[in-house]
Amino acid sequence: MTFKAQILEGIPDQLPNKKPYETEINHAPKRKTILSPEEEKLALRNALRYFDKKHHNTLINEFKHELDTYGRIYMYRLRPDYKMYARPISDYPAQSKQAAAIMLMIQNNLDNAVAQHPHELITYGGNGGVFSNWAQYRLTLKYLAEMNDEQTLVMYSGHPLGLFPSHKEAPRVVVTNGMMVPNYSKPDDWEKFNALGVTQYGQMTAGSYMYIGPQGIVHGTTITVLNAFRKINKTPKGNLFVTSGLGGMSGAQPKAGNIAGCITVCAEVNPKITQVRLDQGWIDEKITDLDELVARVEKAKAEKQTVSIAYLGNIVEVWQKFDEANVHIDLGSDQTSLHNPWAGGYYPMGLSFEEANQMMSKDPEAFKKKVQETLCLHTDAINKHTAKGTYFFDYGNAFLLEASRAGADIMAENGIDFKYSSYVQDIMGPMCFDYGFGPFRWVCASGKPEDLAKTDTIACEVLEEIKRHSPEEIQQQMSDNIQWIKGAQANKLVVGSQARILYADAEGRAKIAEAFNQAIAKGDIETVILGRDHHDVSGTDSPYRETSNIYDGSRFTADMAIQNVIGDSFRGATWVSIHNGGGVGWGEVINGGFGMVIDGTKEASKRLKSMLFWDVNNGISRRSWARNKGAVFAIKRAMEMEPNLKVTLPNLVDDEIIDAL
Repeated sequence: MTFKAQILEGIPDQLPNKKPYETEINHAPKRKTILSPEEEKLALRNALRYFDKKHHNTLINEFKHELDTYGRIYMYRLRPDYKMYARPISDYPAQSKQAAAIMLMIQNNLDNAVAQHPHELITYGGNGGVFSNWAQYRLTLKYLAEMNDEQTLVMYSGHPLGLFPSHKEAPRVVVTNGMMVPNYSKPDDWEKFNALGVTQYGQMTAGSYMYIGPQGIVHGTTITVLNAFRKINKTPKGNLFVTSGLGGMSGAQPKAGNIAGCITVCAEVNPKITQVRLDQGWIDEKITDLDELVARVEKAKAEKQTVSIAYLGNIVEVWQKFDEANVHIDLGSDQTSLHNPWAGGYYPMGLSFEEANQMMSKDPEAFKKKVQETLCLHTDAINKHTAKGTYFFDYGNAFLLEASRAGADIMAENGIDFKYSSYVQDIMGPMCFDYGFGPFRWVCASGKPEDLAKTDTIACEVLEEIKRHSPEEIQQQMSDNIQWIKGAQANKLVVGSQARILYADAEGRAKIAEAFNQAIAKGDIETVILGRDHHDVSGTDSPYRETSNIYDGSRFTADMAIQNVIGDSFRGATWVSIHNGGGVGWGEVINGGFGMVIDGTKEASKRLKSMLFWDVNNGISRRSWARNKGAVFAIKRAMEMEPNLKVTLPNLVDDEIIDAL
């Protein structure tokens, strides 16, 4: 059966043969047993409803085995036989080009080279799912293949509810993930309802079909590392950045360190993913011995080398050993998946990787205790280094939050704030987000590397032209991004789809997109898919990350993310998504995202200008109202550029009046 025929088949009338469990693939850890016997029956009923009754006797024992063995029903039997990757858009069976673009993006998210646990449909973060099972995948792609431009596919946490009549200007797909009634957003709620098959954790760009591999975070990490060194008045050359995590997003850290020009030591406990990153060239060296690691770092410091080193072992061992050996750490952070601490996001000391995986499913309470003990040791070691001058920042992975919940010595003297700031509070918020700069990205739907090279050139030319007329306040941001895009090809950042990312403001995004649209109209390049990470100016309400530098008391509200998606949907987005959860955890954040197909038409030009302007300035307006100085500057400038924009500005109050009360 051809690829197109398999897509159109959806859930097959005749069940495919069972597939062997491929041990060479990086699989998700077993989820803990959380369902009661009656709830297990409900989970099986929920899974079997995707199939004709004639298959129920065949599948029930199989699904029961999956639930008992893995803690979830993945329906491995239905995993397609074809290779999973982002094909050229013309390869997809579709009545709508927009739908074909979405199929391309879904398959990119599940590419073995891109996804963290591809057979469990998890893209990154340990639990960031595109779908909950393979029946959902098959049915969704069938719907997309059948869709016309006057229909909208409605996605309920991985489940395709169906195609509904709409109109050409409506989104082709509307995605929600994990949108719980508020009192049901605790970590165990996710475990339970995900095991039942009724919701999923879409992370940020997994369940919204907008992940582009580690490149997406490489750029943001590069900018963060560069600006962190600027903050401590040091150059990266010959200086040391210590962190941990080599999985889906965290794997970008060593590559970013190399681009920034520093020495990077990144610890990882998973041997498979460490080897993958070494094979991909995202790390330069792998070391398993702490004494050897110390000697290697000292050599790199003495020779002012740029090098990335993976330590295969626990990150706490590195912090402790470097303290004992008096190895000075200039920058320190952590990017383990602490939004998911009890199910493989963070590993405790004193156990092997295999032992930890067994304990987390067989004795979850003991595992939780060991994780919290390790977080306390981790924090103690960090505190010793910061006392010696290390600059440590939380990298938005909930390290500070979970360390505080573990009882670690992480709180400031006032007992309210943390000892350390998040990278958004100190770096990305005031330097990028407040001015509207965030992770604009695009994918060349042709799959041609030459198209990507042409778009790089176009984007660079647009940014250089904008920079010539930009105010002093954003010159550094413009320079960093021009330098990034010039080196993008040389740094070999593509994993999966022919994609690129750079940080741009509303002006930059709209002008780059319009230049792409004109190039498509001329036949210079083919269709382009626009998007962004949800980790942006206005897509995400996350009090411990994206909105952590909002100090008017509103950082725990989620109006901005909801308004973002509503506004994008009627201004021309091809698909929109809204998620509960993300990089800092279930119940801790609301994320809004979009995708947009541009095809060289006048209609695409109109849509991109309207939607991209709103998508950025919604967030700047909220940050301005919170009295963020850079955002006040940025929104005033936006109002000068767009006469139809009128935003409520804050009146600043003199401190003396408040303090006198």
